[in-house]
Amino acid sequence: RSMNRVLPAPLPVLFTLPQYEMLDENNKPFGSKDLKGKPYIASFFFTTCPTVCLETLKELQRIQKRVKGLGDHVALVSFTVDPSVDTPQVLFRKARELEANPFVWKFLTSSEEQMKDLLVNHFKVPMEGKEKNAQNIWDIAHSSKLALVDQEGNILKYYSLKKVEIDQMMIDLGLLVNRHRLTFKGKGE
Repeated sequence: RSMNRVLPAPLPVLFTLPQYEMLDENNKPFGSKDLKGKPYIASFFFTTCPTVCLETLKELQRIQKRVKGLGDHVALVSFTVDPSVDTPQVLFRKARELEANPFVWKFLTSSEEQMKDLLVNHFKVPMEGKEKNAQNIWDIAHSSKLALVDQEGNILKYYSLKKVEIDQMMIDLGLLVNRHRLTFKGKGE
């Protein structure tokens, strides 16, 4: 029966990301050139976040386990919305705390201007002012959604942290990887 099953149509392209290069948690340049040819899940966080970032990072830990069988065919990329605090050294500590596989999950930072340009203008996610909340803790308005980016740097879809949406994202990611593999096999590569 599975041989007769029709696959869903590919997801439409919402936005195309520009070329970018930032610093990863190892203080090494990393960007779109390193991600070329593999789909990735983009997330937005900051290390001192007292609210939704904790849930987002826990979900990404689960996703990291779920994509394990795909090897280096996919990536997770977490962009900080607080680059003035989240230096590569801070991101390195956070990555180790989360037991992030450095071959799959990258944490990126840059200048405030570069980060704001990429996130607000191209990912189309908020990155609003840094303010103290009622508990006297710094907070930055940002998106808790995850973005699915294809092998060519196109944003295809955004997902909330709800289980049903995460499950759909994993299906969409699997389809992206398999379609890409079939394309290369069909070209004799």
